[in-house]
Amino acid sequence: MISDAEQVLFFVCLSHCISWIEFDTVSIFRTTSTPVTAMSVDIGNRLRHVRLMHNLSQRELAKRAGVTNSTISLIESNASNPSVGALKRILDGIPIGLAEFFSFEPERPRKAFYAAEELVEIGKGPISYRQIGDNLFGRSLQILKECYQPGADTGKVLLVHEGEEGGIVLSGRLEVTVDDERRILGPGDAYYFESRRPHRFRCVGPVPCEVISACTPPTF
Repeated sequence: MISDAEQVLFFVCLSHCISWIEFDTVSIFRTTSTPVTAMSVDIGNRLRHVRLMHNLSQRELAKRAGVTNSTISLIESNASNPSVGALKRILDGIPIGLAEFFSFEPERPRKAFYAAEELVEIGKGPISYRQIGDNLFGRSLQILKECYQPGADTGKVLLVHEGEEGGIVLSGRLEVTVDDERRILGPGDAYYFESRRPHRFRCVGPVPCEVISACTPPTF
């Protein structure tokens, strides 16, 4: 028979052990520099899918996690293998735990047609990005219908990410900067460049600007 005192002592010790295990686990996640490549086949697509599920842009997630926008872009394009600690820091910005991140397996989309009202809004404020499909897991292409309100700007800090992108202006006037080159595009004009080249978009003129764009892989 175990006495009442022994039972109390047992539960106190058990409580301390659980606390130590939780602390030690968090410490490991925070300090380890082991890449997570072996832990998952496709970290990039999984991170992109989770980010879009929470309606976050790469820039917003980078800001929350305290990393650069290019860091998120490189991971999502599988051009960089983050350590467990780095991945946990990024996931904390969503927020989602490591266990949940690795446990779910999104289904690959099979839908072929989308009504106008089914396009998914992933933009914010004066810039609208309406994406074809809410699940790009396993996909190689991202297609957007963009709308910039007069004066809308992607920001003074130029965008840089992996992949290639192109677009055609449908209406309005769009100022596009790529490296040191700047052009004002009107209806029917187009752009196409490697996304790793610093770039920026700005609506000029008194009316909104609409663009159909594509990016491969989906790293925007």
